[in-house]
This record gives sequence, C-alpha cells and structure tokens, in this order.
Amino acid sequence: MNTIPLDASRLDWSKGDGLLPAVVQHWLTGEVLMLGYMNAQALETTQGSGNVTFFSRSKQRLWTKGETSGHVLALKSVRMDCDADTLLVLAEPHGPTCHNGTSSCFGNEVVPPLGFLAELDALIAQRYVERPEGSYTTQLFDGGIRRMAQKVGEEGVETALAAVAQDDEALLGEAADLVYHLAVALRARGLGLSDVSAVLAQRHAVRSAS
Repeated sequence: MNTIPLDASRLDWSKGDGLLPAVVQHWLTGEVLMLGYMNAQALETTQGSGNVTFFSRSKQRLWTKGETSGHVLALKSVRMDCDADTLLVLAEPHGPTCHNGTSSCFGNEVVPPLGFLAELDALIAQRYVERPEGSYTTQLFDGGIRRMAQKVGEEGVETALAAVAQDDEALLGEAADLVYHLAVALRARGLGLSDVSAVLAQRHAVRSAS
C-alpha cells in the first residue's frame, strides 16, 4: 500500500502542545491495536523509516514500537481527521502489539474469519526472521524455495482432488494447508498474503471501472 506522505504542516500541533494522538489500526482487519502520541519528528521518522514511531511522554524521547521486542508496526498509511488534530495509522503488526502479549492493547478483539489470514501472515513473517528451533515453518524456510514450491504443488493437487470428490471437510483442510504453504513461499520471496490481496483489489478496481 503506497500512499503520499502526510504533510506535517497541514496538522494542528497547537492543541496538544506539539503532540497529536495517533490511533493505530491493523491495516487488513481494522482491529484497533494501540494509541500513542506523535510530534512532528515522530511523524517524519515514521514515514521515513516505515516503522511506526511515537513520542514517549514518560521518557521524553522518540521510540519506535518494537525497538526492544522486535514486534514492529510496519507503516501502511497515515492520515489526519477532519480537525487535523488526530492521526489514524494503518499498520501491519509483526508480532503482538501489546507488551502483555495480546494483539491489541485494548485486549484481543474478535477478529473476522478472513482477518485471521493477516495474523497468520504476520506470524509467518516473524518465523522467517526468528527461525525458532523445532518449528515446521522454520524447516520449510531452511529447506529452500524448491521445497516450498513442491509443498504448494502437492497441497494444490490434494485440494483439487478433495473438490472433485465433493468432500467438503477434506476440501477445507487441504485448502487451509495450501494457503499456509503458499504464504510461506510468498514470505521466502519477501512477499505476503497482503500483496496478493492488493493484486486482487487492483484487478477488481480495473474491472469495475471497465
């Protein structure tokens, strides 16, 4: 999701002594992840680095979410409200957002079924970086792209066979395996399910306009 950077000069920094509340939402599911505060420098750093950065009122300095835990919030877009005094940040979380280990600082919300794909994508991205020992996902990454492609092919065939057999339970199970292995292969190429979603959305927009 590429957007034009928000011009800080358009914002009203006077109301909060140079700080604006920034509501962070999951860019795919819409789940509210956290609330932080940004000054002009934090906004500039966020847009420049691609990782959501706030101004810590307690530490009186900039801090990038996940700078210690590694659970960063990858910026997708940022926009202002109608009064230009509040920011809405759409981000892709890489791991739990809350220090308590939950996806949201407001507690775990009920995520729509399709929204779990975003969580799966984030978890696979985390596995790609951390490579925990004993993880099947780690084994796939270590096996190389040919092994991953082989698994995608195998699961694709099994999904097709389940569909032909009209076995819905098997179809769902094989489809889940296919999506998982496809997500792993995508991540190995530096891509994710979000990129597939973007392509589908673009195709839909083109066809709707024609």
